[in-house]
Amino acid sequence: MFLELIGTVFAGIAVAGLVMLLGKVTGGRLPRWMTPVAAGLAMIAVTISSEYSWFSRTTAALPEGLVVAQTVEKRAFYQPWTYVTPYVNRFVAADIATMQSHPERPDQKIAQLYFFGRWAAVEKLPVAFDCAENRRAMLGDGVEFDAAGELVDADWVVAPPGDPLVQTVCEVA
Repeated sequence: MFLELIGTVFAGIAVAGLVMLLGKVTGGRLPRWMTPVAAGLAMIAVTISSEYSWFSRTTAALPEGLVVAQTVEKRAFYQPWTYVTPYVNRFVAADIATMQSHPERPDQKIAQLYFFGRWAAVEKLPVAFDCAENRRAMLGDGVEFDAAGELVDADWVVAPPGDPLVQTVCEVA
């Protein structure tokens, strides 16, 4: 966040310098208000560009084995351009490389889900998926496995049809 702020300020300073230079080259024909307006517009443009490129920059840096399962697009009234083209500000990635399953329960899988958000720390959550019954359960305290590999005391939630998390984990296997 701090580096983006510094980049935005430097973009404003650079554009202000260019407009001032252009004013000198044209013999002072540009109005004086043009410099701060151009600097402000440049800073807004850099901020918008940074917001729209965050998702692609972040997913490009993901390690091998993490697959984007779901994205959340943002629209806000104070950013009217987002109603034309919303941008992704949150997403969930599943760690397919470390996914586990029990030999007696091949339709049940355990995957680590990573929750990424713009201006937020990454959060990790282990989740069990039952591909045969289209359901999932968070693996928190108190959830155990019996000898046959069945989850004990799991709070299973039936996923809606076409749930991107269940589809991603179950289709990869």
